Formats: sequence, C-alpha cells, structure tokens
Amino acid sequence: MDNQFDYIDKQILQKLRVDARKPYSKIAEELKVSNSLIHQRMKRLTSDGVIKNTSFIVDERKLGYKTKSYTGIRLREARFAKDVMKELEKIEEIVECNFVSGNYAIFILIFAKDNEHLQKILYDKVHLINGVAGTDSFICFDTGFKRSIPIK
Repeated sequence: MDNQFDYIDKQILQKLRVDARKPYSKIAEELKVSNSLIHQRMKRLTSDGVIKNTSFIVDERKLGYKTKSYTGIRLREARFAKDVMKELEKIEEIVECNFVSGNYAIFILIFAKDNEHLQKILYDKVHLINGVAGTDSFICFDTGFKRSIPIK
C-alpha cells in the first residue's frame, strides 16, 4: 500500500498528524492545491482504511485517572485468547488490548482512578474472565512522549 501514496497524500497525513483538526481548506492553501483535491484524497485515504477515525487526545490525569498500568495477561490455554479479548473490551478502563508473543498472550493498557481502583479492575473483572490464568502489572510513572508513526 505504501507505493499508493504520492507526495500530496504524504503531506496531507503529515499535516493532520500535527493537527488533526486543521481545516481541509487550510491544508489546500498550504499545499497550493484545490480544496476539492484535499477532500477527494481524504475520502480515498478513509475508504482505503489508512485513516481509520478521528479522535480527541485527552489528558487522563485531568479526568481523574491517576494510575496508568501496562498489564500482561497469561492464559490457561491459547484457545481462550479471542474470547478473553472480547470480555476485556467490555471493561471501559482498558483502552488498548494487544495479542502478543512472549510470556504473556495479551498485553493491555489500563487507566484507573488510583491503585485501589486498579486492583478492583484486575481482581473483580480481569481475573474473573474465563481463560485468564494470571496477570502482571507494570505501573507507568510518566509518559516521556507519545506520537504517531512517521509518514515517509
């Protein structure tokens, strides 16, 4: 799919990477192309699945979520993976879920109000899911940086 991107596509994605709320008309002006060209390219990038959705980036701490935890989940058997992931998706404090290799089958990202809340999420929800054998949590003290992948 990489060879389907031309200079204009890459420039549009670069500009949206910096500010996803930038108006298409402003992007067109900066790239010295027509507004309709930007709209057409955005429609194609969306229909091709390059741009999946738009979302706000919120500051979790300002919303009261003071504990951030990366948690590895061990399964009783590999066959439980998909069902466990479906159940994990129902827990709103879990914002990311990945099927991984290594000591864990699944790695999740949890935001909790505090350590007590994290404990309740783990013991009253995650550990009760059929197929979960155990978890190991890694508390994140701070995020040094967060960014999208480069557009090349």
